[in-house]
Amino acid sequence: MTTAADRLPLSDLRVLDAATLFAGPTAAALLADFGADVIKIEHPGGEPGRLNGRLVDGISLWSKTVGRNKRAMTLDLGRPEGREIFLKLARSADVVVENFRPGTFERWGLDYDTLAEVNPGVILLRVTGFGQVGPMRSRAGFGTLAEAMSGFAYSTGEPDGPPTLPPFGLADGIAGITGAYAVMVALHTRRNTGRGQVIDLSLLEPIMSVLGPQITTYQQLGIVQERVGNRSVNNAPRNTYRCRDGRWVAVSTSAQSIAERVLRLVGRPEVIDEPWFANGYGRVQHVEELDNAVGSWIAERDSAEVIAAFDKADAAVALIYNAADIATDPQFAALGTIVHVDDPELGDLAIQAPPVRLTGTPGRIRWAGRAKGADNAEIYRALGIGDDELVRLHAAGIV
Repeated sequence: MTTAADRLPLSDLRVLDAATLFAGPTAAALLADFGADVIKIEHPGGEPGRLNGRLVDGISLWSKTVGRNKRAMTLDLGRPEGREIFLKLARSADVVVENFRPGTFERWGLDYDTLAEVNPGVILLRVTGFGQVGPMRSRAGFGTLAEAMSGFAYSTGEPDGPPTLPPFGLADGIAGITGAYAVMVALHTRRNTGRGQVIDLSLLEPIMSVLGPQITTYQQLGIVQERVGNRSVNNAPRNTYRCRDGRWVAVSTSAQSIAERVLRLVGRPEVIDEPWFANGYGRVQHVEELDNAVGSWIAERDSAEVIAAFDKADAAVALIYNAADIATDPQFAALGTIVHVDDPELGDLAIQAPPVRLTGTPGRIRWAGRAKGADNAEIYRALGIGDDELVRLHAAGIV
């Protein structure tokens, strides 16, 4: 029996996640982490995310993470009977998430006006590569293209190397977080108006928003951000440095006081009195000198000694971690960053906890991504669709 104390803060919300791959489903997963009843709706043939990334016994580990805390059902939205079933679900939904090309939901008769007819308070989160308007609106959009067009790839990489893309879904992840935030804004607005609305979320704009003032800098100064490797255009020294034992560390000196502590630590206190050292941009003009000083000092010491010396000096440093390091690190253990769930398909499964902790209403990973259609019977029965009808719909390829 669920008590009031057990209830998660969003347990009164229902979300229909009809999106595929990562940005839309990530937004829905973040809502599910805090208790929203998220129903993952996918085509009877399965969605592309189930074949993405590394597989264990044919099961996508990515789908296990992005499908966490969701109920799973199958439904062909492009079929008339599938449309009618979806509209039945939408009557009790707070949020619908979709990421088809603009015009697809309209072609299926699931445009926002139709959804609002059956449920005036419904919020429709529409995730696309390039937005619902403009000359590129109908083009296939993926995170890679957003990483390319946003300015991220152009400014990432070594100065003499090619533009660099991330080896993971960065644009999708940022858009997913942004989408969850936008949904909460729309839900708050609905408290005052009683009406839902459409959220037009492109993959392009959220990643652009975290790149800093590149557009403003170009408009004001005509400067285009070029590639600087692991350095920063805003302060120095800031880089990755190799220790004597082969481990790598990252050093940041965003604060002036930290920069001064680092240079004292590595035996170069005299540069602190130079006029150019007084601010981050001035230090960037002397980045080679500063990088050489820090890099040579670190190269003569093992990583444990480097970390201990920086900690004692109250300077900012961190080891470069991989997944194995994260899994055994005491800081992540103290935060509870990694949790384990008992998965029906894979057994003990390590998965990342909700990415933020609320003291009064924390989120929780209740289960990992479910098998395709795992909750069909429960969901369809709640809609008044009996077992015989469900068998017929299945045979017709609608479910």
